[in-house]
Amino acid sequence: MIAPANLSRITIPPLENGDLLSRAEFERRYTAMPALKKAELIEGIVYMASPLRFEPHAEPHARLITCLGFYVAFTAHTRIGDNPTVRLDLDNEPQPDAVLLIDSRHGGQTFLSDDGYIEGAPEFVAEISASTATIDLRDKKRVYRRNGVKEYLVWQVMNRRIDWFSLQEEEYISLLPDAEGIIRSRVFPGLWLAVSALIEGDMPSALAKPSKRIATLQAGLNSDAHQEFVQQLASFPNPA
Repeated sequence: MIAPANLSRITIPPLENGDLLSRAEFERRYTAMPALKKAELIEGIVYMASPLRFEPHAEPHARLITCLGFYVAFTAHTRIGDNPTVRLDLDNEPQPDAVLLIDSRHGGQTFLSDDGYIEGAPEFVAEISASTATIDLRDKKRVYRRNGVKEYLVWQVMNRRIDWFSLQEEEYISLLPDAEGIIRSRVFPGLWLAVSALIEGDMPSALAKPSKRIATLQAGLNSDAHQEFVQQLASFPNPA
């Protein structure tokens, strides 16, 4: 006699790379997998991650998370997530490497479902691309733009390049480093990244403004724009 647990594994087809599925079927098969691994649904197609290597993915991922976490620590009503599942629409359920959110109670455009998943488009999404640059810069970029992700960062590790896109009038435009090599977020005032130093793995310099040796992120957090942003989030919703 087949035990109920074993029966469920037989009746529910396994999740396979390249499957064409609805989001509901994707979640049903994913939940039934005996050993969970990273899987995403992009434009109705299943993508399953290969084992992640240290230098091409895990280490740069950690560097970026460090910067984003530092920002969140000093910016009330913002939240950071590492590899969360995001329910964007009926054909797309990605699992981005990092997300930065404005709390839904303070004007953010996402919320958490009853079963704990992000519903809607995070304000900021980041992907570390070692072997997935084509997907990240084509299919995912199109999906994130269409669903209203306001800023999208792609770190192409092999190409030693960071692309940071900002949603302007329903199109992504590139945010470029200034004369000191720093990119400044338009959605999260005070979120400043020293691009070259971050790519090189020079974290002390990545956290310092080269000309004055002032912490780059700390300088951003001390800016008037950041203070105004924090006050804006704190006052939401406006009683008036």
